[in-house]
This record gives sequence, structure tokens and C-alpha cells, in this order.
Amino acid sequence: MIPLRLKEIAAALGTSCREDAEILSICTDSRKITKGCLFIALVGERFDGHSFVASAFEQGAAAAVCSKPVETNGEVLLVEDTGKAFMLLAAYYRSLFSIPVAGITGSVGKTTTKEMVYAVLSEKYNTLKNEGNLNNEIGLPTTVFRMNADYEAAILEMGMSAFGEISRLSKVAQPSIGVISKIGVSHIEHLGSREGILKAKLEILDGLKPGAPLVVNGDDDLLSTVELADRKVIKFGIENTACDYIAKDIEQGEKETTFTVVFGGKAQTVTIPTVGIHNVYNALSAFAVGIYLGVTPEQAAEGLSKYVTSGMRQRVSDFNGITVVEDCYNASPDSMRAAIEVLKGFNAKTKALVFGDMLELGDISAAAHKEIGVLAAQKGIDRLYTYGEMAALAAESARENGIAFAKSFDNKNALAAELKKELSAGDAVLFKASRGMKLEEVITAFKE
Repeated sequence: MIPLRLKEIAAALGTSCREDAEILSICTDSRKITKGCLFIALVGERFDGHSFVASAFEQGAAAAVCSKPVETNGEVLLVEDTGKAFMLLAAYYRSLFSIPVAGITGSVGKTTTKEMVYAVLSEKYNTLKNEGNLNNEIGLPTTVFRMNADYEAAILEMGMSAFGEISRLSKVAQPSIGVISKIGVSHIEHLGSREGILKAKLEILDGLKPGAPLVVNGDDDLLSTVELADRKVIKFGIENTACDYIAKDIEQGEKETTFTVVFGGKAQTVTIPTVGIHNVYNALSAFAVGIYLGVTPEQAAEGLSKYVTSGMRQRVSDFNGITVVEDCYNASPDSMRAAIEVLKGFNAKTKALVFGDMLELGDISAAAHKEIGVLAAQKGIDRLYTYGEMAALAAESARENGIAFAKSFDNKNALAAELKKELSAGDAVLFKASRGMKLEEVITAFKE
């Protein structure tokens, strides 16, 4: 962060301060106070930062932002809502930089897209990105405050579960180019329908800079219909030949995928070190962002070849001759379909799927879980192991559709023990569930 004056901050927040001071950083966690920081006393369901203001000053904070009086001799800026003040200050800080910023959202694939865009832009720019899943109303502003004179570009992923969140995040990020990866059914219990999800994702336009383009998946039935009067819509796809960026001649191995990107009368061969058609879409959007921001096609291809899988997203490893695919960060019907396609593509003696509950699907939950069992049978999956009450419905539908081995578990250790007993060298097993199911604990127990 570049230093700010306290009076400058007060003006940005529409409040006042008694004395000026130099602010070296912004902090919302009382356990991470640094000398000369501004402590913002956020209030959540289970915590109230106002309880830690005195401690923050003792640890060296230069000032604090509060929404109610506190007992302290330190400099306090009073605001109506500290959460809104945090976002407002981040938006002001972002406005101090003229670097290109890519804003990314979507129902599925947004984090992978972020990492691929990062790989592409890093070929030309010193690039900032959200770390991990810091894509909410605390994580994104925290990332913005990491901007400094050394960064030449930034990528800001935006997550949401309700209307209004993407709008607020976009107004902080102020993207130079926006990306919507796909419209699925994640959070449909809060947003009502896929049309509602599209509406929520299009809130990215609220902060998108004037004239900045929007990059969308042209093969998505809803995104393909998006047309905007005031800005260009750049579309990428595989099936839709009217797209601006099209992937052709796709060849998938077990650990990498090669394809040709056709765009503007040109063609560029790309190889990504991961598998699945869904990742071809992610790479296409990253390629499009890179070209718009001045990266050459060759640089974009080179960057994509260096892409590294993040967190627990489709991480492939070998364990005692068994191919293990760890994809436990999250799950939705769309990402489950993509995962099953990946598993189908492995040259394995036995293909096993370990499937845990997909959360936040509301009224469609039962039908969505049953559909996964049917799909697993159709795609030739040999064994299905489920964990969770809803995933058990997939085991039932799998058995009804021809998978002889489909078992349900309500205990992770029992599931891991069954995997140890049944799987052997030459097999492939893919683990996938919503993050709240903590399916990675089964992997740990399995490997132990």
C-alpha cells in the first residue's frame, strides 16, 4: 500500500479527524495490527471490532474507524457503517491507480479463470490478484489495498450469494475489462432462477469503467444472449461459431489439453497443463483478456502453459499407482458434469467417483443429485461412493441406471476404509463435493 494522509481518508469517508497522520496500511484484524495502520472496526454476526480498538492502539495503530463511540485517547473517525466505510475507502484507493484491472465473476470456473488470466498477464505485467478465495466484501478490498507503484495490472475475482454483492464489489474494483465465466445454479436458493443469477452476475457492469468490454461465454445459453448498447461484448466458445474467440482441434491427454484458438483471422496453438472442456473455456476467456490488454498471442499461449492449479481444484497426483484427482473446493451440477467428463477421459482399470453433497441448491437439490447418479452411469463410471444425505440420492439413481457398485456413507473414516479396500494400482478416483462437506478429510484418511 502507498501511504495516505488521515485527513485524505477522512475526506474520502465523508467524516473528519482532529489531527492528521500518515497511514501506512489498512487493517481489519486486531491480531495483525502493524505500526502506523488504520484499524477498521468491522462488525459481524459473531464479532465486533469495536471491542479491540483499545488493543489496536496499544499495538501501534495510528487511528481507527468506528461506527460508535469507544473509550480511547486515539484518533477515531466516526462513520455510520464501518463495513461500508471499508468498501468506500477501498474504492477511493483503487481510483488512485491507472493500471488495467480485470474483474472476474461467474457461477463456476471464476477462480480457475482468475489463475489463468494471471498466468497470461504475468507474461507482460507485474500482476496483482486475489489470493485464495478472498473474493468477498472483506477479501476484495483487502486485495485492493495491496496495490502499490510496483504493480502494472490486477485481477480481482468477485464472489456472491445474493443480489447487490457483485455491484458493490465491482464499484470497488472498477474493472477495465469484465469476465463472466458461466451461469449455473449455484446459490439458486437465494436468487430464484438462472435468470436471477444472470441478473446478479451482470451487476459487474455497475463498476465497469465506461467503454470497458465484457467477456462472456458464448456457448452458455443465457450469456450468449447478452448484448450491450454502451460497450463491446466479447464472446468465447467452442460450439458457437459466431464467437470472437473459438477453440478448435481440441486434443485431451490425461494431464494436458492442446487446442487452437481462432480469433480475428488468426490462429494460435495453446497447451494447458490440465484437462476438461471446462478448462478450455476458462483458457479461452483468459486468452481474450490478455489480447485486449496488449499481450501477444504467443505470450498468452506461453502464460497458459505455465498455469498452476490452485487450492483443491482438480489437483491430480499419484498415490501407490492410483490416480487421485482432488477437486474438493466446491461443487455444483455444472462443475460435477465437467468433473465426470474428466474422470471418463482417464485410461484407468477402474474409474471411481467419490461424490459429496452439493449445497445451496434449494428446491432443485434432490433432482440435481439424482441427475449426477444418472450421468455417472451414462459416462461409464465404474464405482460411485457418496457422502452426505443428498448425495445418497445419486447412489440410488446410479444403481437404477446400471452402476452395480454404488455405495452411500455417512462416516468419512468408513468411506476411506472402503476406498483402501477396493482401489488398487491402475485405478483412478476423483473426489468432489461442496466446500462445506470437507471431503478432503476423506482423502487424508485414505492416504494414511
